[in-house]
Amino acid sequence: MSSKRGVSSSTKSAAAASFVDDKKDNKLKGMSGDCSEDVLIEESCWKVQSVKFQSIKDDPAKIEAMTVQELRATLRKFGVPTKGRKGDLVFALKHFMGKKKDGENSQELEERVSINSLKNISLQKNTKRTSEESCIVSIDTVSEVSGFKKSKRRMKQSPVEDEIVNVDTEIATTKRKLSNTEIATTKRKLSIKTDDLITLPQAEPWTVLAHKKPQKGWIPYNPRTIRPAPLTDGNSVKLMSWNVNGLRALLKFEGFSALELAQRENFDVLCLQETKLQDKDVDSVKQCLIDGYENSFWTCSNAKLGYSGTAIISRIKPLSVCYGLGIPDHDSEGRVVTAEFDSFYLVNTYVPNSGDGLKRLSYRTTQWDPSLSNYMKELEKSKPVILTGDLNCAHQEIDIYNPAGNKRSAGFTEEERRSFGSNFLSKGFVDTFRKQHPNAVGYTYWGYRHGGRKTNRGWRLDYFLVSESIADDVHDSYIAPDVNGSDHCPIGLVLKV
Repeated sequence: MSSKRGVSSSTKSAAAASFVDDKKDNKLKGMSGDCSEDVLIEESCWKVQSVKFQSIKDDPAKIEAMTVQELRATLRKFGVPTKGRKGDLVFALKHFMGKKKDGENSQELEERVSINSLKNISLQKNTKRTSEESCIVSIDTVSEVSGFKKSKRRMKQSPVEDEIVNVDTEIATTKRKLSNTEIATTKRKLSIKTDDLITLPQAEPWTVLAHKKPQKGWIPYNPRTIRPAPLTDGNSVKLMSWNVNGLRALLKFEGFSALELAQRENFDVLCLQETKLQDKDVDSVKQCLIDGYENSFWTCSNAKLGYSGTAIISRIKPLSVCYGLGIPDHDSEGRVVTAEFDSFYLVNTYVPNSGDGLKRLSYRTTQWDPSLSNYMKELEKSKPVILTGDLNCAHQEIDIYNPAGNKRSAGFTEEERRSFGSNFLSKGFVDTFRKQHPNAVGYTYWGYRHGGRKTNRGWRLDYFLVSESIADDVHDSYIAPDVNGSDHCPIGLVLKV
């Protein structure tokens, strides 16, 4: 054929322009006139194109050279939806041509197009076309691409498309497996990235694996499905820990309250960090405690008011209580409360943050961590030790959403992670959550600044470490990510005693 594209640009453009002009005239007239003239125009345009149809079918590459207007005009003749960008139109026309390789002749095509012309004009009378950019691809296909089947949802089809599919079932969109090239193209056209699918806001965002560098076998920590069944016999104690980031503000919080947490969890002991109380506030706060938790022990910062502070609230009366590490340089900020019970020591700690610019990094790793470790080992000489609280360290890459971007952020520096390992784990203290869930991605802290909680982009900074001698007695070490009121969430430990 002499035509490079199988249908000349000038002829097709003129036909398309004529059709568009007639559409405008009909719209102005309210589409109330006889549509026979429109049918004749449609058939005339088709006759021009049908002469070249065989050329296009024999050489599908020519479709790539057609303009968007030419593609849409051609697709209309076949009754195929004409929504989307050029790539969508090229794919639709190629798909249609492929279906016609079984031998539908020119006369049959002409008759089919004439019928489709009537159908399309009828639809134009009764339906408003949506934006040229509206998407007609099922999100189920994207779900197959991304692999996140739990994030499936349907995207709205335009009313016009629905009617066209009903009129001609041969054109119905079918789900299919895409090649790698088509996957990339589809994602680009939909403007949906895999990372966006992971982090779409949900009622329970922790149920979706959120991590920049997920490894094979990692799973999201969902307490609804991953926790063991409650103990039904034998003696046990339930401990909880929570960095409340200001206790007075939390007690005024209109959402899930600390008092409701006690009723839901029925814990025996609650450890709090970052209470930000002053000594004068303690008595009034004690009045807010619910019945059954009469034993409470508080320590506040004297070096800086409204800062740090820890507490232990218990319905079990401890054998003894002490405050601090016994080292004046460490004990002015109210960071440690220790309660002795029958079968263990409970050390509640708010470990110093290395701070902006890592100003306290050296103090943290060379002074505080070794001192706390030595204190625990000394206690361990008489009975097992449980260390809990905000330890301000995400120990492994699995414990932080974006490890590569936080190499020099307080809480994830190499120095802090090495110190955590050498001063605690290497000295016989077991990270109970990681022991129970070696491949679970679960966070306990989400910064307010970037709204990380809505998308579960967080850190695991809160721990229960226990002496190796009682590690096997841990029935459950868990996170309660649904509890709001702070930038941290509570964590729990169920220990058989």
